[in-house]
Amino acid sequence: MTADRPNLATAARRLVATLAAAAFPALLAAAPAMAATAPVATDCTPDASTACVAAIVMDEDNNFVPDVGVTISGAEFEALVTTTQEGPVSVEVPEVGTYTITLDEATLPEGLFPDPAEREVTAQRGSTARGAFRLGDQPVSSTPSAEPGASEGTGAETPAAGEEGSEEATGGGFSLANVWQKFGLGIRLGLLLALASVGISLIYGTTGLSTFAHGEQFTLGAVFTFMGVNMWGLPFWAAALFALALCTASGFVQDVVMWKPLRQRGTPLTQLMIITIGLSLTLQYTIQLMIGNGSERILSSNPTSMTIAGITLSSWSWASMGVAVIAILFIGWFLTRTRIGRATRAVSDNPALASATGINPDKIVRIVWTMSTGFAGLAGLMYGLSVGTFGWNTGMQMLLLMFAAVTLGGLGTAFGALAGSMVIGVVVEMSPLIPGMPNDLRYATALAILILVLLLRPQGLLGRRERIG
Repeated sequence: MTADRPNLATAARRLVATLAAAAFPALLAAAPAMAATAPVATDCTPDASTACVAAIVMDEDNNFVPDVGVTISGAEFEALVTTTQEGPVSVEVPEVGTYTITLDEATLPEGLFPDPAEREVTAQRGSTARGAFRLGDQPVSSTPSAEPGASEGTGAETPAAGEEGSEEATGGGFSLANVWQKFGLGIRLGLLLALASVGISLIYGTTGLSTFAHGEQFTLGAVFTFMGVNMWGLPFWAAALFALALCTASGFVQDVVMWKPLRQRGTPLTQLMIITIGLSLTLQYTIQLMIGNGSERILSSNPTSMTIAGITLSSWSWASMGVAVIAILFIGWFLTRTRIGRATRAVSDNPALASATGINPDKIVRIVWTMSTGFAGLAGLMYGLSVGTFGWNTGMQMLLLMFAAVTLGGLGTAFGALAGSMVIGVVVEMSPLIPGMPNDLRYATALAILILVLLLRPQGLLGRRERIG
């Protein structure tokens, strides 16, 4: 019996060693998962080497909902976080790529339901990919979808119109800081809108034509710059100049190939307007073939945010606003201080009288088409940089705002388009502050303004017999 004890001890040691050897690889394999699900910091700050993913859970009044369990997973990574009442919770992710943000529906407040409970976002270094969830009192079928504009630092504002969800976006309900921030966003949108709307107004003033293809001219500025940087490998400034040259040339070619021959044939304005609708559709689907049907970014890197006078915008947003101001001042100087500008105003007021004084209306109209498409392309380029993303249908969605701006300011008046654009920009950006007003309906306010102007003051703010622009 005593001789068997060492054998039993030896056998026991061998069994323990065997079990340890078998369990060691499993422990190694489980270690990353264990580390990933361990408590993580929820205040990730993106930089050149860090990618962050954030979860935002709000109720219908835009208040942050606390104590909701959220799982962020992807790329062999998983983290469990809990929302707070102070704002978004964000975590650092190990690599760029697609991550899924899932709400734990068992932790939601009673009577509130997500829309949906799961979203996919794309993380990039130097930015925070945000997945936003809105809780309502009605259950919604849960289908995963990507939250548009998920990059902090890009200024993305709803890619449905291109583009929201950046350090420029505000949340947490009504406050003076929120109102001031929204006002700053409205000024930015108004300036870029003015740069594009002036072209529509000048074309209408000199030809009487309302062109529905101007939105696509807006998109082409961002598209050509995107292609120059990401497909042709050009430096940004070279790609931007090349894009502006192409946009400007497109207006010249259009007038040579289509508009002048049609004018000479005496084609009625209604038929010309239908042609612009066809041109708009053609350009839309041509752009879709060029860049696809998703959202694109002109620059893959993210700009830094800058706070001026209490308004936080991306550096590209401030730069875009500066460029827009310079371009608008140039347009004002051109129309009031140059011979061609004065001739443009003369043709806009009375083409027959202008022709009798020696002005060539066809030449002026060609200059107007060329300038208008060039400035629309510049506005689209600046919009793509400041908002962060754009899509093939961005121009179509901006066209409503352009028409609302020129109608509010006064059809055919360049300075009226500027005034109308600033009003439309501020109203559109600040409308989500209205209690119960969904952010997705903010562009509908432009339609409401358009209808009211047509009913109450069809000539617009600056529309009158003697035009100044």
